[in-house]
Amino acid sequence: MITGVHEAVSGAVSDVVSDAVSDVHVAVRKVHSRREQLREQTDHKIMKATLAIVISDGVGAVTIEEVARRSGVAKTTIYRRYKNADDLLRRVQLEVAGLPDFSDVELSKNGLLTILQRIQGCFFDSELGLKAVGVVLSSDNPSLNAIADQVLVPAEKRFSEFVERGMKAGMFRNGLDPQFLFSTILGSMLACKALHGDASIPWPENMAAVLWPVMAV
Repeated sequence: MITGVHEAVSGAVSDVVSDAVSDVHVAVRKVHSRREQLREQTDHKIMKATLAIVISDGVGAVTIEEVARRSGVAKTTIYRRYKNADDLLRRVQLEVAGLPDFSDVELSKNGLLTILQRIQGCFFDSELGLKAVGVVLSSDNPSLNAIADQVLVPAEKRFSEFVERGMKAGMFRNGLDPQFLFSTILGSMLACKALHGDASIPWPENMAAVLWPVMAV
């Protein structure tokens, strides 16, 4: 009888302890998740402010003090993440809507249009994306040139794979220069943004109409 009571009590205590430990683990995960979210939000503010300074005033205007003023993030917080302005510039990331994927696009004019729409969504429609692209392309600063490796080079590679796939399938003209075509696309977007701002212009449709006769067999 006593043994049975001991077993029952022991089991109840074990269940309580197990539930308590589980609750603690859940609470700890929530705290960690909130911290990670706050850190990501802070990093986003720092990156956004840094790019805005580079775009408006140039690389030389980037200081921890100015980044703190524009971002609203305390200097002490920024210094915990970056040694100085040069370190910040080296680690700055070009934030875009997501690297476009062209592997599922058909080899047709509609496929080309889809690609241009995805490129527009990646660069043109992002808050600082296209402006930052223009600065990166026109700068000889090593820190800014490194940004191209993050987004521009992979995007160009995926576009080149689409063009090469079309040439191999006999759908596109042989001898096309994918890098030049990609540069033409970016240049057209930059010009459209500079001349027309955020006006509602069917850039993908217009660009597809220009490029397709050049690319198609």
